[in-house]
Parts: sequence; structure tokens; C-alpha cells
Amino acid sequence: MLRRALIAVLPLLAAGPALASGGEKKAEARDVGQYVDLSSVAIPIIAGGQVVNYVFVSVRIVLTSSANTPKLRAKEPYFRDALVRAAHRTPFTSSTDYLSVDATKLQSTLMREAVAIAGPNNIKGVVITSQTPKRRIGMPNPRGRNGGGEIRP
Repeated sequence: MLRRALIAVLPLLAAGPALASGGEKKAEARDVGQYVDLSSVAIPIIAGGQVVNYVFVSVRIVLTSSANTPKLRAKEPYFRDALVRAAHRTPFTSSTDYLSVDATKLQSTLMREAVAIAGPNNIKGVVITSQTPKRRIGMPNPRGRNGGGEIRP
């Protein structure tokens, strides 16, 4: 019986110093930031007028220190909608492969759209946190049949 009581109390004794040191408060302080994380968005990769792949992109919009973070996090669907509309208007197809997007083009376009949604003094930058292609094999060669972008006689 004494052994059962000791085994039941042992996890509480081990957790006591960790809770007393403020381990949870440090984790909460790290999670608070001036950014808006967008849910994963499927960006079409178009080659020759046809969709050849989709790349699922996760994006973080970095806010300035003076931005109203809760108000702008509530506008996350508007940021995603702007990204999807821009991707269908002018595709973010990379010139080197069909497994990733053109990061600089996507960041500059989303930055322009985010400033239009949130206001000029609220957005600091845009960061792509992950890119995951739907298909990895069976992709056409982005440089054509000969492997180069130039015309050869």
C-alpha cells in the first residue's frame, strides 16, 4: 500500500519544481508575437497553359510593433483570399522547377496585398514558412525537351 502511494505521488514531485520555475509562462511569452500565420494555401503551378502541380504554401505576415495584432489576426481569411486571387491571376511558377513557387514574386505580391488590407504602417514583411508540393514525381522538365531555354537549330 505504501508503494502505491509513493508511485502515485512521484509524478507530482517531479512536476513541482518545473511549475514553480515558471516553465509555462516562458512558453507563453515565446508564442506571443507580432505576426499573422496564414493557413496552408494551394498555389497552382501552371506550365503551357495547364496546371501541372499544386504547391501548398504556409506564409507568415510579420507585423510592426505598433500594429493591432488581434485585429489583424482576425483578417487572416482576407490575406488568404488575396493570396489565392493573386496566384490565379499571375501564377507564381518557378523557372527552375515545378515543385516550389517563385518566392520573391510571391512575397512581393503578398506584401502589396497585405498593405492594402491592413494599412501602410502595419506590415513589416512576408515570410514563406513552408512549401509542400502535391506531386513530386512525373513532372515535366521546366526547360523543355532539350534541357535549355534557348532555341537550337
